[in-house]
Amino acid sequence: MKPKTLALIASITLVALIALCLAWETLLAPLRPGGSWMTLKVLPLMGALFGILRGTRYTYQWSSMMILLYLTEGVVRTNDAAPGNALALAEAVLSVIFFIVVVLYARNTAPSRLAQAARKDA
Repeated sequence: MKPKTLALIASITLVALIALCLAWETLLAPLRPGGSWMTLKVLPLMGALFGILRGTRYTYQWSSMMILLYLTEGVVRTNDAAPGNALALAEAVLSVIFFIVVVLYARNTAPSRLAQAARKDA
């Protein structure tokens, strides 16, 4: 896949994950009635958002490791009562998609690969 396509998928997935986490912890199935401090879990995602939108390769690299925390939370919380279990599954799926896409983006935009592609085009 082309880096632009990967960047678009990563951006959409990240925004969807931010929206899911906020809705989950404030409206849909908060740990405590009326919301909880768990909404703060979106802060690392927000920190990655601007770098992902700009296509900053370094952000893609570190966010590939950070997203594993969200995957872990999603897998662990699939045992929650409904609708929390469905939300946890959605978080896990979005995390896996994001992970795969950012790893592919980081790999495809490596300086060595870009130089190799430029040599092929010349």
